Amino acid sequence: MAGHSKWNNIKHKKGKEDAKRAKIFTKLGRYIMVAVRDGGPDPDFNPALKAAIEKAKAANMPNENIERAIKKGAGELGSDSFEEIVYEWYGPGGIAVIVQCLTDNRNRTASDIRHYFDKYGGNLGQSGCVTFMFDKKGVIAIERNDSVDEDELAMLAIDLGAEDFSSEDEGFEIITSPENFNEVRDGLAEKGYSFAMAEITYLPQNTVSLSDPEDIKNMEKLIEMLEDNDDVQEVYHNWEIPEEE
Repeated sequence: MAGHSKWNNIKHKKGKEDAKRAKIFTKLGRYIMVAVRDGGPDPDFNPALKAAIEKAKAANMPNENIERAIKKGAGELGSDSFEEIVYEWYGPGGIAVIVQCLTDNRNRTASDIRHYFDKYGGNLGQSGCVTFMFDKKGVIAIERNDSVDEDELAMLAIDLGAEDFSSEDEGFEIITSPENFNEVRDGLAEKGYSFAMAEITYLPQNTVSLSDPEDIKNMEKLIEMLEDNDDVQEVYHNWEIPEEE
């Protein structure tokens, strides 16, 4: 996986999601609504909606919440107007950060994001100054257990079109291009595999460690504040999160 394991970040993210489930449902609802607005309400013909629904189900979002979000996106229950905005910043210690937002108030969101970075030692970058350090990839993580045969899984993933397969202590990581992600994920699901993570994300080409305790503390607080904001959908960074975190 280009020398970068996702497992520590997966555990880090999962813990935050468990602690803030109501906010996660709000974010996922927006994600579903925008997917419906852009591609229609039928997940069989809208890959973005299918991915959004599966992500919502993985987070244990109730079916009625999912259905309500689909109807809102289709305009059946009234419709909120959300736009996607991507911010590129440098965090404490020069950590590269990409913040993806869905907002109905651009000025509010921009003000909030700027406040967080100003408070915790960040600097606004120009468009493109950070994204070139990341690769947009599909990531599928499967936990290790006695029912998963590594060789069989690796062969299946590659046959389905995966770019890379790696084995970690906690499980297996499968990397795809964004274009092949749905085919690989669906093929694995049809064979009965369940996923600890399955989404299109930004993977850092290289990760950066922080040694200054103040930088570590500020980076933790910055991520916490960003993820707590309803307008923020995803936070990507190239910080190598310490195991103890």
